[in-house]
Amino acid sequence: MANFSIADIKALREQLGTGMVDTKKALEEADGDVEKAVEILRLKGAKGNAKRADRATSEGLVVAREQGGKATLVELACETDFVAKNDRFIALADKVADAAAAAAADSVEEALAATAGDQTVEQLISDEAAIIGEKVELRRVRTLEGDAFQVYLHRTSKDLPPQVGVIVAYTGDDAETARSIAQHISFANPSYLSRDEVPAADVEKEREIVTEISRNEGKPEAALPKIVEGRVNAFFKQVSLLDQDYAKDNKLSVAKVAHDAGITITGFARFKVGA
Repeated sequence: MANFSIADIKALREQLGTGMVDTKKALEEADGDVEKAVEILRLKGAKGNAKRADRATSEGLVVAREQGGKATLVELACETDFVAKNDRFIALADKVADAAAAAAADSVEEALAATAGDQTVEQLISDEAAIIGEKVELRRVRTLEGDAFQVYLHRTSKDLPPQVGVIVAYTGDDAETARSIAQHISFANPSYLSRDEVPAADVEKEREIVTEISRNEGKPEAALPKIVEGRVNAFFKQVSLLDQDYAKDNKLSVAKVAHDAGITITGFARFKVGA
């Protein structure tokens, strides 16, 4: 009879994030030797990585790093919330974030090629996925440059690691307001910093849509230009951070809040797990 207990199975499962049955079988095969069981699970997992390639990764976490005038935001995805909150997965995310930040990676491709110890991030993720027993995917990476940064990581559940992450790059001295704007971004989900960054084709498409809607509503033709412009401005307030109504006081725009605080928002990044 194998020399291990239920407690040993539970401890190893929590350490690796592996399934109960696989963990028990590995300990049986290793006759209770934990290190050998880990190797068995690693080899089995490596074979399973290819089989898991098409699986969905709707869980995971976001993590951020600030280093040398740059800040990096990373989304690491997995299949289940059980793995997302596992210590091994969280430690993996930290290693990936450290490597991505050191390389100032601004894309998944750059981050995967970055060095993590004596291997690449891509190899590290593959090795850890083999042990964890789920598909693990580096979904998004963004690095911002700036004079100062505020990072806001939001937990959508107290039992899970952060699943919404925001970095705000700014100039000025009011860190409290910059952090408040980062919190606003986590809620309001703007796509662009300012209306000037919205692609002209997107604006024109929106203009065509609201013009047709206004006509179908029977609005007077003479009033259409003003009505359309109002609706296009409403579109900008949805997608442009500086045009948005400030979450803490909707009588003010984010641009007004930043101006009054003496700060200038120069960039931002926002990731939400699975979105």
